[in-house]
Amino acid sequence: MIYRVEGIVIRSMDYGEGNKIVTILTDTAGKVGIMARGAKKLRSRHTSLVQPFTLGEFVYFRNAGLGQLNAGEILESNHQLREDIELSSYAAYAAELCDRAFQDEEVGAYLFHQLRACFDALREGKEPSIVIHLFEMKILEAAGYGPQLDSCVSCDSDSGPFRLSPGSGGILCRRCSGRDPGALPLEEGVLKLLRLFSAIDMRRLGSIQVKPQTREQLKAALRALMDTHLDIRLKTRGFLDQLDRLSLPAIEAAGRRRQQMEASASASGIESNPSEIPSTDTTKGLDGDSDEKLDEGH
Repeated sequence: MIYRVEGIVIRSMDYGEGNKIVTILTDTAGKVGIMARGAKKLRSRHTSLVQPFTLGEFVYFRNAGLGQLNAGEILESNHQLREDIELSSYAAYAAELCDRAFQDEEVGAYLFHQLRACFDALREGKEPSIVIHLFEMKILEAAGYGPQLDSCVSCDSDSGPFRLSPGSGGILCRRCSGRDPGALPLEEGVLKLLRLFSAIDMRRLGSIQVKPQTREQLKAALRALMDTHLDIRLKTRGFLDQLDRLSLPAIEAAGRRRQQMEASASASGIESNPSEIPSTDTTKGLDGDSDEKLDEGH
């Protein structure tokens, strides 16, 4: 049978001398494995179509097992995501989540549109860590593990402060927090972000900037939820953690240099030139002044 679907390449592997096997996440047929014969050859008409993260229209023949790619058209190459190591790492993590967290028949149009919006947001320059944390929340919800964040999961109280109990599936109030000694403390800004992520669609994400401390607690909260309920080990997540460890010293070093330059300029009575001082205070958090925007146009 011939199928024509819109899909995103979430996995690509070489097969034989000149072929590729790709997994595409589609809007109508779930996850589909397709053989692209000759796609490794430079002159193949399918070479660009089967690149990771490509959004395209795929025409393939399938009776059982792997489909055979007949034709296709690129709708969005997402080449920016492959050319930048940071964006490529985040995009690969999102793609691997879709591939590993769901069986083929469990994937529907909802997840396709969330991944497409995730790639769009990364390509448009929105904060990658915020984009991916929102996507993690969408993955949890699609898998049936969206946390209860409006009130305590034990007594239904809406009076804070709250702690996050991944095992209980949501937040615990002060009175009930003893039920889970391992529950994570939540700053008000982090809980606000989690509630925002639960409420909005990926396609409505505008610009959200948060302080580094808030970002780290947000990451810890979503990691705990993912590990408790999905329990999958992803190679791409380990690489993202390595990038975080490399970037943190650079941020701290820039802050120290700025302080030294300001102190030196103050001591000498010379006004420092802001353009020559690397700024580290570029994020205003939801735990402070909010710079949150939702794009209602989507």
